[in-house]
Amino acid sequence: MSEIAIRVEGLRKRYQIGERERYTALRDVLGNAIKAPWRALKAAAGTGRSKDTPLQKHGDHIWAVDSVSLEIHHGEAVGLIGRNGAGKTTLLKILSRITKPTEGRAEIHGRVGSLLEVGTGFHQELTGRENIYLNGAILGMKKTEIDRKFDEIVAFAEVETFLDTPVKHYSSGMYVRLAFAVAAHLEPEILLVDEVLAVGDAAFQKKCLGKMNEVTRAGRTVVFVSHNMSAILNLCSRGLLIERGRITKDGTAAETARAYLESLQVGRSENLLEIRERWGRGRVKFSRVSIEDAQGRRLEHAMSAETVAIVLHYESQQTQTLQNCRVSVAVEDLYGQIFFVCSTEMVSNETRNLPPHGAVRCIIPRLPLSQGRYNLTLFIEVNREIEDWLPAATPLQVVDGDFFGSGRQYPDGWEGKGVLVPHKWEIEKGPGS
Repeated sequence: MSEIAIRVEGLRKRYQIGERERYTALRDVLGNAIKAPWRALKAAAGTGRSKDTPLQKHGDHIWAVDSVSLEIHHGEAVGLIGRNGAGKTTLLKILSRITKPTEGRAEIHGRVGSLLEVGTGFHQELTGRENIYLNGAILGMKKTEIDRKFDEIVAFAEVETFLDTPVKHYSSGMYVRLAFAVAAHLEPEILLVDEVLAVGDAAFQKKCLGKMNEVTRAGRTVVFVSHNMSAILNLCSRGLLIERGRITKDGTAAETARAYLESLQVGRSENLLEIRERWGRGRVKFSRVSIEDAQGRRLEHAMSAETVAIVLHYESQQTQTLQNCRVSVAVEDLYGQIFFVCSTEMVSNETRNLPPHGAVRCIIPRLPLSQGRYNLTLFIEVNREIEDWLPAATPLQVVDGDFFGSGRQYPDGWEGKGVLVPHKWEIEKGPGS
């Protein structure tokens, strides 16, 4: 077998805006064959469309994948990273033979199992049991091979009770559990997984990541799309950053994840109202964040062990007092791992009711962070309804201070590693000492 699992050369995929892509099914092929003689007669009589008449096109087009070339070796675990709409899923669909490229070519050396979106690969009218055998047959497996893996698939998916129920009656969580179990257990040489795993609960996601680790340790190839940088770092050794259909970074998973996260901050305005990547009803929104010292002076950098105030400015559409509020700020590393959360719910009753416009100060005595760059995620809730949830809203740069009172600091390699904890050491003498 070739050392190359996937080879892509000059791949491009164009979509017409406002036009649905057509797929050719067996019924279309048979129907076209039956209709062909009638079309020929119409054309001869001049009643059909002229061969030289151009088809009418509506709207413009976009290149979802644009001039992509790459090679992935057998046994590699590769993470595809990028913003929504960057072209990651389209690339996986081309590799899975779900859609055809407009230009270029993609070679796949090995049997492919894919889990791209809820609904891919399953027949709605067939039962879970029947779909397991159908997918195995599509992968080219013999019935005896599927029989050998059948119990393991069912146990992993946890759908024993509904195994003989048509999958159209499954919940999205059940559907994804079974789809992943089939894709991962029927021993494909190449496993393509989109972030569809986000549908499952936390326990199932953990189980899926563990299974994908098993797949890579077995020498098989995994291509994984996710916005969860921790999952990418834990699973993948290599990362590809895709922006506007093109690969802009090809390096280790850590290098590529850092490049992606830094790109999210490039050009980001200090005016938080301009940020679109947020969730909530939006009647109350964060407008600005400032970092200040104990005297209220604005800081460019916070310092370990010093008092820091995170000032959250907000605006609202309300004219009356905001009732029953909860404000939180989470301190995260660049990969989205939360180190700690400060919330008004835990320590204060004074901030339960807020004026319609103003600011809330979160004061942290003796900042317990090592040197490095962090992100602040902001959250406000009014009357138990999320109004604004702003991930990685603003960076927090921390420089070393004398946190332990020893005059010593962590080495440079410790940068951005997280929380500092006051502690001490004691020695206990053993017998005979």
